[in-house]
Amino acid sequence: MSDVYIAGVSMTNFGKHIDRTLKSLAGEALEGVLKDAGCDVKMVEAVFFGNCVQGHMEGQDMVRGEIALRPYGVEGVPVVNVENACATATTAFHMAVNYVKAGACDIALAIGVEKMFSQDKARMFSAFDGAWDVHEVAKSTADFADMAKGVEVPPGSTSPRPYSVFMDIYAGFCRMHMREFGTTQEQLAIIASKNHQHSTMNPLSQFQKAFSIEEVMSAAPITYPLTLPMCSPISDGAAAAIVCNAAGLAKLNAAKARAMRVLATVMQSGSNRGITEFEKHASKLAALKAYEKAGVGPQDIHLAEVHDATAMGEIIELEALGLCKLGDGGPAAARGETRLGGRLPVNPSGGLESKGHPIGATGLGQIFELVTQLRGEAGARQVDGAKVAIAQNGGGICGIEEAITCVTIVGH
Repeated sequence: MSDVYIAGVSMTNFGKHIDRTLKSLAGEALEGVLKDAGCDVKMVEAVFFGNCVQGHMEGQDMVRGEIALRPYGVEGVPVVNVENACATATTAFHMAVNYVKAGACDIALAIGVEKMFSQDKARMFSAFDGAWDVHEVAKSTADFADMAKGVEVPPGSTSPRPYSVFMDIYAGFCRMHMREFGTTQEQLAIIASKNHQHSTMNPLSQFQKAFSIEEVMSAAPITYPLTLPMCSPISDGAAAAIVCNAAGLAKLNAAKARAMRVLATVMQSGSNRGITEFEKHASKLAALKAYEKAGVGPQDIHLAEVHDATAMGEIIELEALGLCKLGDGGPAAARGETRLGGRLPVNPSGGLESKGHPIGATGLGQIFELVTQLRGEAGARQVDGAKVAIAQNGGGICGIEEAITCVTIVGH
């Protein structure tokens, strides 16, 4: 199995691009990644195109990648359309890496694009409804409500306005964790405040406004214990990576020193585990495989980007990756360990809560941050001495956990 390198990365501004098309976002990300890698579009031998909701929002199905990228010179090569809920972009990356490792090509492109924001709010929020079992909605709703038992919900702590069903799912996770480990709403607010502070140093972030812990706590409720700044927004955007083997890297004009090695990329679907069987969590099992493949352990990681669709997601995934002890995710944040300058900076990009969450592009946005940090090019949010970094990107719900999770480790 030969080494695979990330030779180029790019990311558009994540945000509400109401006047832009999906094609224009794809074109911007493609142009950026080709320039960063010193690669001509004709040198790309295979494309893995991630997108989730264009079919739902616009009716464009089946050949989304071929349609979106043809105007920019992508033709005559394999184009694989990838859809895997919020883990779509990392799935595309995983497939591109393994396509290169298999010897099928020297240079491959992974690109994720999403155009989610719409004035039609009902259509926009219903885009999430297919990311769990549509035949078991009543049972799943009851399961997450049961998961949340034992924690009193204050009156007036649920929004009267529409929001994604996944916020109710995360609220179930939150209350269960509060009951089992004593996690507090204030700890969630500390995480959200930290991530919003990080985003003020990221010019590509959807939000670049700092929130104090008190402001997060007193913000508009979504569903207890979540308030608005604790939750990821609806986002548009695109991100991309050029991956290659040594032969492909030799063909490119970019500085070889800026290429980073893919130490591991692992995908793991969820399982029918019990809610308190934390040792069987999909992300934990994927992380164990990734650490073994990479030849590193949690103690070797210098920074992490994790799937914080809500602040609770950061706690769950930090613990699953073994970056803190089970039940210590909230206290670790309160101790300042996960902020820039702390023991292990988590989501220095601002995370999904603040950087944004265009679901078909999110995972490659994480890869963009890892590579930017490892190159020492992250500016004010730079993690000093970063040599090894990890990303976790989850998607959908099946049973009581993510339907799919992806763990990626990148290093020099």
